[in-house]
Amino acid sequence: VKVLSAQTLTSAIISFVVQDVHPHDIGTLLDARGIAVRSGYHCAQPLLVYLSTGPTTRASLAVYNTHDEVEQLLGGVRS
Repeated sequence: VKVLSAQTLTSAIISFVVQDVHPHDIGTLLDARGIAVRSGYHCAQPLLVYLSTGPTTRASLAVYNTHDEVEQLLGGVRS
């Protein structure tokens, strides 16, 4: 798993890619676990192509997300 902009500490948006796994497949697998993420180019295809990133999976957190929900996301990505 490669987290994009992992050095950014003030954002609640986490975009990541997994080698040899399409982001839509990750989104489908997480959805089956009740975890909502977005996958694709996120209206930024020219930028992502320029950065040689391609589509990503993105999780957006907010103040109402619990520690348990973050752990569920991490567990889902691990699997």
